[in-house]
Amino acid sequence: MKLLRYGAMGEEKLGALDAKGNIRDLSLLVPDLTPEFLAPERLKALTAVNLEALPIVNKKVRLGVPVAGTRQVLAIGLNYRAHAAEAGLAIPKEPVVFNKAVTCLSGPNDDIVMPPKSKETDWEIELGLVIGSTARKVSEKNALKYVAGYCLANDVSERNWQVKRSGQWTKGKSFDTFGPIGPWLLTADELPNPQTLEMELKVNGKTRQHSNTGDMIFPVAKLVSYLSQFMTLLPGDVVFTGTPSGVGLGMKPQQFLKKGDIVTLRIDKLGTQTQKVV
Repeated sequence: MKLLRYGAMGEEKLGALDAKGNIRDLSLLVPDLTPEFLAPERLKALTAVNLEALPIVNKKVRLGVPVAGTRQVLAIGLNYRAHAAEAGLAIPKEPVVFNKAVTCLSGPNDDIVMPPKSKETDWEIELGLVIGSTARKVSEKNALKYVAGYCLANDVSERNWQVKRSGQWTKGKSFDTFGPIGPWLLTADELPNPQTLEMELKVNGKTRQHSNTGDMIFPVAKLVSYLSQFMTLLPGDVVFTGTPSGVGLGMKPQQFLKKGDIVTLRIDKLGTQTQKVV
């Protein structure tokens, strides 16, 4: 099932995409896609809903972050072999973990707002996942059972703040609008193997990143299990799972986003995003 939230910022309602690509209004049945509604039994009940009987929503409506009530946003660095190589860094022996502020999350087609005087704002297409059940010290074998669903994500990064301002990567990853996710959350039952997805990012129509989630150093099951060994993952938590090669920082010469640029992203089964840089 493809679940989404639509409407003006702060006033989003829950919807779902039907088989014909129409947005259907679910808000009379479920008030919002909050953490409690991400539980496996609740999501299973939603799949029984006859979408064709629900009202159609105007396709031109703004799409918001597909989940509400997220409490933690985690991210993985250097998780594609080619990306580690372009960064001139060794393949990590364990996942590289950092945080993004929850306030960075934005809708899939909302503008990317560059920080004042920024000259090093960069793009990073990623597979995102949303936790559905509290995960604490789970095995890799059972880890995917704790995932509610998957979404397309852009881990927007300001490299000056990330690399040159001392401290953790979080500084360059947490500005408002630096975490577009969506357009929808694809429930995990429709994606039993998340390591088979083609992904592509373009800037002004030119392909910058093109890869497959099968190139991950640490697959999704490993990441969920690993994170749960030292922290409790909560329903609604969002995890960005890493980006492939082709980021602006790794180009020669380096290239970064500027005002007016258009960034487009797609991942198989997870839809597309289009963002304008302002």
